[in-house]
Amino acid sequence: MPPSPMKPGACSARCACKVRELNWKPAARDGVSASRVGVGAVRHDHVLEFLQTRFPAVPNWPERLAAGEVLDAQGNPMHAASPCLPGSLIWYWRSPPPEPRVPFEIELLHQDEHLVVVDKPHFLPVTPGGRHLQETVLVRLKQRLGIETLAPMHRLDKDTAGVLAFTVKPASRHAYQSLFAEHRVHKVYEAIAPWRSELQWPLTHCCRLEERKGVGFMQMQVVDGSPNAETQIEWTAQLSAGLALYRLTPRTGRKHQLRAQMNALAIPIVFDRIYPELLPERMAAAPDYSEPLQLLARELRFEDPISGRVREFRSQRQLALAESSALAGQ
Repeated sequence: MPPSPMKPGACSARCACKVRELNWKPAARDGVSASRVGVGAVRHDHVLEFLQTRFPAVPNWPERLAAGEVLDAQGNPMHAASPCLPGSLIWYWRSPPPEPRVPFEIELLHQDEHLVVVDKPHFLPVTPGGRHLQETVLVRLKQRLGIETLAPMHRLDKDTAGVLAFTVKPASRHAYQSLFAEHRVHKVYEAIAPWRSELQWPLTHCCRLEERKGVGFMQMQVVDGSPNAETQIEWTAQLSAGLALYRLTPRTGRKHQLRAQMNALAIPIVFDRIYPELLPERMAAAPDYSEPLQLLARELRFEDPISGRVREFRSQRQLALAESSALAGQ
């Protein structure tokens, strides 16, 4: 028997519905965006079985389903026995254990309809990940400014302080983020590291950086091959205890570029817990904030892709050892 003819417009209506499902997302809760997971081709008896199989380390899916914290693609609360159809989408909110508050504040440097620029403190991650959720720059900013569409224009390591920019509107996000991909942003950092008088200053360090394999995966290493990382390094002041203040101007943006290159020159940045030795992460129950990495993103400058104006932002923070050395010299 031939299939019934499809009513005019039925296909386009179904496609439009599917597009709405893909574009819709729940509102953030306390500045935290919902996460989504797609159901694969494997059939499951119900949504609880799928979630327990997909996330076996999460023990409280029954309670979260009962509390209405799991939604289908249309935003309807799902229950433990709800059907779990292959190819469907499920929304949920992460529920990590309580996080100790990082006792340092974000300073707002600039805000307009397209950009938010802040002065980031040490120890605060930029975006949620792992055991960090509420205690991140992005979530704190969303809570403070009420702008759910904020997205980082670039990244800084959790241990690095200084200038950090966010885009406001999804429509202009690519225009700003592409400035970094195309190396059209002037960035200046300051770092405190050991003094080596035998090195000729200023110098330009070019090398190839690749991620280590195995247990040292957090570290980048210098390897043979065509360079993919370039930084100009200048000595600016000699401090006490055999240390110096350096000005770093990266022309590329590899992971841990400045930290890895300074280590390769045998002048690792003071209080670096990844270079030259990968140290255990500080325990969340008893965080230690006494030794911040002596690396600061001091300046950020670029031509605005929307207005064409030159944008320039500068951190107001000071590296702790530079301040203490200055006080000792008074």
